[in-house]
Order: sequence, then structure tokens, then C-alpha cells
Amino acid sequence: MKKKIFLLFLFLCSAFSFSQNPQLSENTQISILTCGRGEELYSTFGHTALRIKDETNQLDIVYNYGMFDFRTENFYLKFVKGDLQYFMNVTSFDDFILEYQMDKREVVEQTLDLSITKKQELFNLLNNNLFSTEKYYTYKFIDRNCTTMVANKLNEIYKEIHFEKVDDKTISYRKLLYPYFDNYFWYKLGINIVFGLKTDTDAEKLFLPKELLNSIDKAKINGKLIVLSKNTIVKGETVQPKFSFLNSIYVIIISLLILILLNSKILFKTYLFINGLLGLLLCLIGFYSQHQEVLWNYNALLFNPLFILIPFINRNLSRKITLTSLLLLLIYCMAMLTKPHLIIMLPFIITNLYILIKLNGRNPIQLLTSIKKNRA
Repeated sequence: MKKKIFLLFLFLCSAFSFSQNPQLSENTQISILTCGRGEELYSTFGHTALRIKDETNQLDIVYNYGMFDFRTENFYLKFVKGDLQYFMNVTSFDDFILEYQMDKREVVEQTLDLSITKKQELFNLLNNNLFSTEKYYTYKFIDRNCTTMVANKLNEIYKEIHFEKVDDKTISYRKLLYPYFDNYFWYKLGINIVFGLKTDTDAEKLFLPKELLNSIDKAKINGKLIVLSKNTIVKGETVQPKFSFLNSIYVIIISLLILILLNSKILFKTYLFINGLLGLLLCLIGFYSQHQEVLWNYNALLFNPLFILIPFINRNLSRKITLTSLLLLLIYCMAMLTKPHLIIMLPFIITNLYILIKLNGRNPIQLLTSIKKNRA
């Protein structure tokens, strides 16, 4: 395997050193590889890559825009900030596909209808990027990832058309992503807490591998489909993780129910303090990060930074803050009525509502009973 990679690298370096890429033969095939989702968080949405196969030149390689280096200094801070550099890499097709065969992840290949001139143009473009600073790009969850980078290269070659999303554009990004986290409760909870207002806008941009596959399937030039052939290289297995109690909403529900039943002011204030720290983090990330997906995060109305003050202030000021927090929580509830993540946030909403009313000197149960009597 190492010998293959070395020879491939030597081949491309030699071509570049003479400022001329090798000439592809007429039977060269260029295709898009769409890879199915994996079990790890970074592979949840699948992957997109470009394959160039030329048997005459004994060339079968894959250009991959999904590479990043965990050894990057301050890796996590850069990722959160939004200036982490991803990069393009090239590998042999056999080495690329082996990983997906081992993980039993589906790989679908779409062979494109391109003239030899266009094939050469794309090959030259990819190699020029590979051996320049253009191999690096700043990753953005929606706007710039392995799929959008491939789509951009195709747009440069297919000037007659522009690859755009053909799937439903009326649902939000949040709702579009929601099914990808089925039975991955902690991923789903974390993503929906961190994501802000942008993910609630209509998902008009093409950014998922499956979306690009569907777009290419339907793309035409002069009434002719650009896909010459489509086949499944690796059948794969559908990712259907088994239900786990520890990876479910029931852990949150039981934990919060125990907190309420213990009925301890110290525990209530500690809980709100932790909530407040989370809310403060959400606000700070909004100022710090360049990821637009985390800006204007209304979850800070639920995990209110004002909660941090509650354990340290007198009763009168505490009542004012709890009343203010209750008002903000009600605003949050109204905003959440149409959101897909309402259910997973509901335990926190109910718990925070109960504790705030309790700390304000009222009994939530008696308050609810009196409301029912007044309605009667």
C-alpha cells in the first residue's frame, strides 16, 4: 500500500515539476463517488470524492477534499472558531475504497459524460490545486465542505449548467439534518443546542453528499443526461444503531425528574448556575466563531446567562431575575412551537419553568391547580 502511494505521488510530482500534466487517453473515465454515512460523528452525513480512471496510463486515483489534521495546533479552538483548514488529498482508488468496504458503507459511482478536452481540463485543474495553496480551504459546515468543493469543480467544467439543489428547499436545515441523528441522542441534543438561527432558514443550498448525487442524476446538457452510468461499488449496510437507554432522552427525563423530586433550593440554584454557564458559552461562541450556524442562538433564552447570578444575590434581586427569566423562557417557548427539536428540549423547558416559579416563591403545582379552577 505504501509503495502504491509513493509511486502515485512520484508520478504526480514528476508531471507537475515539468509544468505539464500527463495527457489522458480517450477512454479515461471521470466519476463522482458518493459514500454512505458512517457511525462516527464526522462521517454522519456521508462523503463525496472525485475519481479519475485511465487504464492506458495505468491511472486510477481519487481526489478527496475531506482531509484534516488532528495534530493541528489548537485544533478544537480552530474548529469552533471556524478557521480550521481542511485540504485536498489524492490516493489510489483501491486504498480509498478499502475503508468503505471494511466499514460496510455504501459507495455509489456516477460516471460523467465529458469530452476528452473537458476531462483533461478537470484533471489539470485538480492537480494544479493539489500542488498549490488552493489545496487548503476553510471548512464551513453548510457553505464549504467536501461536497461543495467537488460541486464547485464541476461547475468550472460544466459551464453550460450550474449544479444546484434539486431536493426539497422548503424545509429548514435543522429539519433536514434531524433524521441523520436518529438513535444518536447526545449528538442530536448537542447539535441542536449549539446551532442557531441560520439552521432554521430554508435549506436552499446544496451541501450534503446525497443532494449532489441527486442533482447530478437530473442534470442535463442539451436535453441529454450528463450521467453515462451509475453503479453501486460497495453495497454497504444501512446504519441503524440499536436503541440504548444511556443514549436516549429518558436519561435526561429521569435525571431532571429526580432533581425536581429532591426539591432542594441548593440543587435548584446549582442546576441553574450550570445552565447559565452553558448559555454564556453559547453567547461567547456566537461572538468568537466564524461559523454562521452558531450565530444568534436563541437557546440562550432557555439556558439563560442570568442564571449565573441567582446563587449569589439577595432574595429581592433574585425574584426580579427569575421573573425576567420566566418572561424570556415564555418567548423561547413561542419560538420553539414550530421547531423540530421541541421534543428533546421539552424536559429542560419544563424543569426550568418549574424551578424558576419555585424560586420565585410560588408552588408550581398549586399555581397550575388555581389556573384550572379559574378556567372552570
